[in-house]
Amino acid sequence: MRFEKPVPLQQIAELIGAELIGNTGAAATGINEIHKVEQGDLAFVDHPKYYDACLQSAASFIIINKKVDFPKGKALLILEEPFEAYLKIVDHFRPFRPSMKMISDTSVIGRGTVVMPNAYIGNHVTIGSNCIIYPNVTILDQVVIDDNVIIQAGTVIGSDAFYYNKKTSRDVHYKKMKSCGRVLIGNDVEIGAGCMIDRGVTADTIIGSGTKIDNLVHIGHDTVVGKNCLFAAQVGIAGAVTIEDNVILWGQVGVSKTLTIGEGAIVYAQSGVKDSIEGRKVYFGSPVEDAREKMKEFVWVKRIPQLWEKVMQKK
Repeated sequence: MRFEKPVPLQQIAELIGAELIGNTGAAATGINEIHKVEQGDLAFVDHPKYYDACLQSAASFIIINKKVDFPKGKALLILEEPFEAYLKIVDHFRPFRPSMKMISDTSVIGRGTVVMPNAYIGNHVTIGSNCIIYPNVTILDQVVIDDNVIIQAGTVIGSDAFYYNKKTSRDVHYKKMKSCGRVLIGNDVEIGAGCMIDRGVTADTIIGSGTKIDNLVHIGHDTVVGKNCLFAAQVGIAGAVTIEDNVILWGQVGVSKTLTIGEGAIVYAQSGVKDSIEGRKVYFGSPVEDAREKMKEFVWVKRIPQLWEKVMQKK
């Protein structure tokens, strides 16, 4: 999440009740998760396992629960509960403000765009020119849609990320990590009926220009989809995935989190992608393998009864 203008660290420290050490005169330009941080960002860490990764990341300022050594030029904001501090910062700089109108007064709709009955458009939404928004589409806050986009009935754009901080005491429980990111949709994108595209947790979920999405597709938080991709029905993509240009995912493909699908890859229906895969290849299976090799494997599997019969005859 980008702040509207740089915020002095002293102000943030006072807001969350933290001890500030290091580059105390600096100002933060935003707050982001570790996999999305940029220079000028705040990040938070509350487990020693991830201290080093956070301290050595691009984040300039780290909210942490212990005083530790850190790189020159950075700053630490030290307090007992970094996760709660993150929630307080999000609530302060991007508070929840419900809109009770079907189209919020703060949203902008371009020339030639058609918004059909019962579509809901939330706060600070921008929709470009010559788009078609079908009935019962829900476009929530902080969504940016470019020109010539078609969104079919019943789709939800900008829902909260499925993202929780696991807390363990006597019982395990999950604390919601509030989503303050956006969804950005490029030109000439088509999105089918009943799809769900989650907003970024702190950054952006992005759908590249020319991409076509069938019905009942889910795209998780902070996922970046390239240009001219094709996703068939019931594809499910987890959070923080990178899908490069011209990728085809056929029906019911499942994609695990934080991986990359290379440019031009094709994944056949009902496959499961659990790790990053190279581009310009065809894949099948769960977990996926080269489709030709997987088909050969099936041929041999079908021959097992015949081979077993020959073995028994020899006995």
